[in-house]
Amino acid sequence: MTDNDGMPGDLVVAPARTVLIVEDSEHTAAPLEMAAAHIPGVAVVVVTSGVDALRILTGASPTVHVVITDLNMPRMDGFELIARIRADTRFGRLPIIVVSADTDPATPERIGRLGVDAFFAKPYSPAQVCRKLEQLLDVSTH
Repeated sequence: MTDNDGMPGDLVVAPARTVLIVEDSEHTAAPLEMAAAHIPGVAVVVVTSGVDALRILTGASPTVHVVITDLNMPRMDGFELIARIRADTRFGRLPIIVVSADTDPATPERIGRLGVDAFFAKPYSPAQVCRKLEQLLDVSTH
């Protein structure tokens, strides 16, 4: 169907759902960004520190629908970032995925107590992270 000007009419564009990737390693951030960008209606924002992530989250725009974070980063590690996100009532239900090379056996339990929705150890499968991301986006936008 077209309007009188020959352009398609009545097109519905899904609102962008924003994924915030918090990762200081380009080697890890790039495949995550590429995988997330292939999900229809998803916009991806990449930052390199927890400090920058909090600035995005508490800013006026964009609304973040899922956070994917590393744990070992300079300035503010992922543990502190997650704790701060969960301490803010605006983000209590914000889905969080952790992708980390942290080998401490206590890490999965520790991040579980912080309220993380999924944990992927490096090396990880971008396809598996993407599947989980799609599930969490479906839940967070309905």
